Amino acid sequence: MLHIALISVRREMLRPLAEGLSRDPEVFVEQIPSVEEAMTVVRTRCPHLVIVDSELPGTDSLDLVKEIVKANPMVNTAVVSTLSEAEFHEKSEGLGVLGRLPGEPDQKDGELLVQKLRGILGPVSPKNIAK
Repeated sequence: MLHIALISVRREMLRPLAEGLSRDPEVFVEQIPSVEEAMTVVRTRCPHLVIVDSELPGTDSLDLVKEIVKANPMVNTAVVSTLSEAEFHEKSEGLGVLGRLPGEPDQKDGELLVQKLRGILGPVSPKNIAK
């Protein structure tokens, strides 16, 4: 079972992404509305992937990625961003971000992200998730 944490206050806007992620029956998507709660999840439950929305109030998404990696270097990250691919690559270089999702990601974006994550992680044991 893959544990994916989606950090965003835009629950409705990112519903298609969450649905695309959840199309895989072996994926558990946890939607988290605050940075504080997200950091607790990163430290205590070790999700396989944390998706950070660039529209989180009061924080820069890439600064949050830095904090996530500091707290748990084993966590993969992705960012919902309106930056171009080239701009995003330049700003995120060295952070190990798995990928950039468009500002309004759809189901296909979620499905492709799960495929990419599975390609990196390989088989994941059911006991590797703490709900």
